[in-house]
Amino acid sequence: MKKTMLAIIAIFACICIPSQAQDNDSIPSKGYAMFEPEGHFKPYEFKRHPLGDDEILIDIVYSSICHSDVARALGHWGATHYPLVPGHEIVGKVTKVGKNVEKFKVGDYAGVGALVNSCGKCKYCMRGEEPYCKQKVLTFHGIDFFNNDEHTQGGFSNNLLVSEHFAVKVPDGADLKRVAPLLCAGITVYSPLQFTKVNKGDKVAVAGFGGLGHLALKYAVKMGAEVTVFDRTEAKRQAALDMGAVKYVNVNNPEELKGMDDEFMVIINSITTAYDPVMYLNMLQQDGDFVIVGIPSLEETPHLDLAVPARLGRKKIYGSQMGGIEETQRMLDYSVNNNIYPDVEMISIDQLDNAFQKLMDGEVMFRYVIDMSTLK
Repeated sequence: MKKTMLAIIAIFACICIPSQAQDNDSIPSKGYAMFEPEGHFKPYEFKRHPLGDDEILIDIVYSSICHSDVARALGHWGATHYPLVPGHEIVGKVTKVGKNVEKFKVGDYAGVGALVNSCGKCKYCMRGEEPYCKQKVLTFHGIDFFNNDEHTQGGFSNNLLVSEHFAVKVPDGADLKRVAPLLCAGITVYSPLQFTKVNKGDKVAVAGFGGLGHLALKYAVKMGAEVTVFDRTEAKRQAALDMGAVKYVNVNNPEELKGMDDEFMVIINSITTAYDPVMYLNMLQQDGDFVIVGIPSLEETPHLDLAVPARLGRKKIYGSQMGGIEETQRMLDYSVNNNIYPDVEMISIDQLDNAFQKLMDGEVMFRYVIDMSTLK
């Protein structure tokens, strides 16, 4: 009987001890979270899962604010799981590496965008298009299928765990304060410009001149395109011209919209408020591309009568989700080598509420970057 009891105790210990050790290995984290729709940011402490064999842990240095952070945190895109720590434009220093990691070593700088993992086996992953994987894991407001289906928390925090494949290497000499927005805004516009093979002399339009739009302008100009910018305010006119636009159109001024039909081969649409898609489709040349990379709120999302494309002819309408990880690395290398960075304003993390409001009001020139050393 005594031997039987000892055996049971030993078995119980073998089962429980690994679980306890795993809990002890959980990584304490702190950040700022939203706790309800249309709420306010508050400090929040939580735990990340233990470091995996193929993962790296980074201490976040800078994290920038994307429209997606605003829309998801405030509930503009529908149901949101709270508490929510947004943030998916991230630069940090590697502090720990899993035993199988080869891409990074402790002390390297890594950049992370909107994804932290995927299945790695499907046709999309195999051809470097991880954003289309059915098991992709979003950096925040995602379900981590590979770690007990936990809800992911993002980069408005002191640290982040990520599969090494989904982190990109920050080139030596990069301007770290301006790198973070490239990891989402940069790749989101760079990828469709590459896909549409924009080249010297092509006429390109950028609709919506915010965080994504101003980077689309910079990339397209570098590629040799003649770029026209469309926005709804006068405040950004000079900035667009200074960045190389050949023309700036205030869509609230009807006179400026005249004579623009059948004008552009590519229109990059980064608008996140209500707009008229037919107006832009009329401006597109035959066989041109209308690429949607901005997503308005559910209430402001425009709708298109399917008879319109049929009447307009061979004009392609499609979206683009970020870019694959290899392409993201190419984008980052290209950006640093050509000194293409976003225009940014640095803020402390306790300014998040005000920054979100200004972003919704279109008053940002052009990307807020959070100095994460202000997170105490």
